[in-house]
Amino acid sequence: MKKAITILLLLMLQKGFSQTTDKRFTGLDSTFNRVLKDWNCAGFAVAVVEKDKIVYAKGFGYADVANKIPVTENTLFASGSCTKAFTCSLLGILQEEGKVDFDKPARNYLPQLKFYNDELNNKVTIRDMMCHRTGLPRYDDAWGLFKSKSVDSLLKKVQFQEPNYGLREKFQYNNFMFLAQGRIIENLTGKPYRNYLQEKILQPLGMTNLNFSVDSMAKNKDRTLGYITTDDDKIKQTEYVNLDVMSSVGGINTSVVEMAKWAMLWANNGFYKGKRILPASYVRDAIGSHMIIAGGVPANNNPSLYFNNYGLGWFVSSYRGHYRVDHGGTITGFTANVAFFPTDNVGIVVFCNQNLSKVTSIVRNVIADRMLDLPTKDWSSYLLTSENAAKLAMKNAKKSAVENQKTNEKSSHNLENYEGYYTNEAYGKFEISIKKDSLFAVFAEDKWWLRPYKNDVFEVYQVDKKTGVDTSFSINRIVFNQDINGEIKSTSIQFDPEIAKPIEFERSIKPKTLSKEVLMTYTGEFLLNGTPMKISLKNDKTLFMSLPNQPEFELVAIEKDKFNLKVGAAGYSVNFIKDSKGNYNELLLNQPNGTFKVTRKK
Repeated sequence: MKKAITILLLLMLQKGFSQTTDKRFTGLDSTFNRVLKDWNCAGFAVAVVEKDKIVYAKGFGYADVANKIPVTENTLFASGSCTKAFTCSLLGILQEEGKVDFDKPARNYLPQLKFYNDELNNKVTIRDMMCHRTGLPRYDDAWGLFKSKSVDSLLKKVQFQEPNYGLREKFQYNNFMFLAQGRIIENLTGKPYRNYLQEKILQPLGMTNLNFSVDSMAKNKDRTLGYITTDDDKIKQTEYVNLDVMSSVGGINTSVVEMAKWAMLWANNGFYKGKRILPASYVRDAIGSHMIIAGGVPANNNPSLYFNNYGLGWFVSSYRGHYRVDHGGTITGFTANVAFFPTDNVGIVVFCNQNLSKVTSIVRNVIADRMLDLPTKDWSSYLLTSENAAKLAMKNAKKSAVENQKTNEKSSHNLENYEGYYTNEAYGKFEISIKKDSLFAVFAEDKWWLRPYKNDVFEVYQVDKKTGVDTSFSINRIVFNQDINGEIKSTSIQFDPEIAKPIEFERSIKPKTLSKEVLMTYTGEFLLNGTPMKISLKNDKTLFMSLPNQPEFELVAIEKDKFNLKVGAAGYSVNFIKDSKGNYNELLLNQPNGTFKVTRKK
C-alpha cells in the first residue's frame, strides 16, 4: 500500500502543480487550449504564485512542433528583458551596502562610459539609466545587427549615439543603459556580472535550472525552440539569438517554475521563505513611478488602465483597480512576462515560444482575474480584435507597396561602384558585395538583398539562411550618396523610427588584389602640367604616387585601371588610360576641384 501511494505522488509531481482542487483554476485547460488555437501559437508555460507558494504551473502546446515535444512547467525559455529587474536589484543591494548612489553621475562608477555631449557626461545618473530617461533612443540595431564580442566594444558606441530628447524629458527604452549597469556592477564588485547575480540572488532563491547561453540552452533536453508566425499563418522555427554579451540586458534563459521564485520574492516585499533577499527600501523604490511613459486619460475600451509608468527595471500600471508591476521580454522567437501584484501577494509568470506574442498578456490577465476575484473577461477575443485589425492594416500596406513597386529599374552606377565597407561609429561596419549580378549588404549574422528602386535608392529584402530571399515585402530602403565627383561616398539607412534622420555610413573601398606583373604596367614617370609625377611599386604589391615637395600617396585598387588615394586625400582618385597599343601612357587625376590629364614622360 505504501508503495502504491509513493507511485501516485510521483505521478502527481510529474504532472506539475496544475493538479489542484483550487476552484480558481477550474476550466483553465480548455481556456488556454483555445488561446493556443486562436493565436496559432506553438506553446507556452505559466506559473502562479500566491504569498509564499506556487499554486499553479503547467505547460501548453509544443516546445518542439516538428517532433511534437510538449511544453512543461520546467521547459526552458528565453526570458529576454525580464532580466532587467535582476540587474537593477543587484545595484539595489550595492546601494544598501553604501557602494553606489543612484543619484550620482553614472560616470563616477564607469569612467570609460562616454556620452554624446558634456551635459549627458556630467548629469546622467544611474537612476536615469534604470528608468530609461537619458534622452537616447533605442539604437537597438547597433547591437542586434552589428554584433560585438565584448561589452566594452558596445559601450564605446554610446558616445556617438545622438540624443533626440533632453535628459529626463521623455521615456525611451534603451538597452545600452542596462549594458552599462552590468559593467558598473562588475566595477564595484570586482566580479563577473553572472557570478555576482548567482551569489546574491539566484543561489538564495534556489534558481538552479537557469543559464545565460543559447549554447547551454540548446543542450538541455527540456528546452523550447523559438517560432514566428508567417503572413500565411504558418508556424516557422527561428534560430536562437546569442545574447552572451548582453547578459545584464536580457540574457536569462529559464523555466516558469524557476522564475516564479523571483516573482514570489517581489510579491512578498523582498522576502523568500522568511529570509530577506532584497532591501526593503529598494523594493519600495523600484516599484514606484520614476518616469511617465504616457500621459492622458484612460481609453474608453480600457478604462481600468489609468496610469502606465516605469520604475527601476519594472513597468508599473493599474489593472482593474489593482496595482500591477511587470516586465516583458521579447527575443526573436520568444515572448515573456513576469508580473506581480504587491498589495495582493500574487505573482504570474508566462513564457511563450512565439515571436512578439499577445499570448503572454492574455494568459497573465486570465489568471489575474481569477486570482483577484475579478469579473471574467474574454481577453483572447478582446486582443484578437485589435490584432486582426493590425494584421489587415499591414496586409494592405504590403499590398500597396507591391502594387507601387518599381520594376525593371536600373541603378545610376555600375554595381561594382557600390561595393565596399560602410562604417558608422554609433553602429559599426558592414559590407556591400556583388554576387550573381546582385548587390548584398552583409552583416555579422544577417544578409540583405538590395533591389534597385530608382537611381541610387535600393529596396532591402531579408535573406533567410535556409529559404533564401523573402521578396514578399521590403523591410527598408538604402540610399547611396555621391561626392562632388559623382562617386559613391556613403549610404543612408533609416533604422529607428524615433531617430528623425537616416543613419549615414561612410564608404571605404574594398581593395582589389593585383599581381606584380599587372601593377608594373602602371609604373613610370609622368607630367602634370609640366610638374613631374612618379608612379612606383613597393614590396611588389603596392603602388605609390609622388609629386615634388609632397608626401607619397598610396594607391588602392578599386576596379579595373582605377585607384583611390588611401590616406589624407578624400575625393582623390587616379584612372589609368590604355592606348591602342595596350600601354598606359596617360592617366586622369580626379580631385574635388576638377579632373586633370597626366601624360607619361617621353
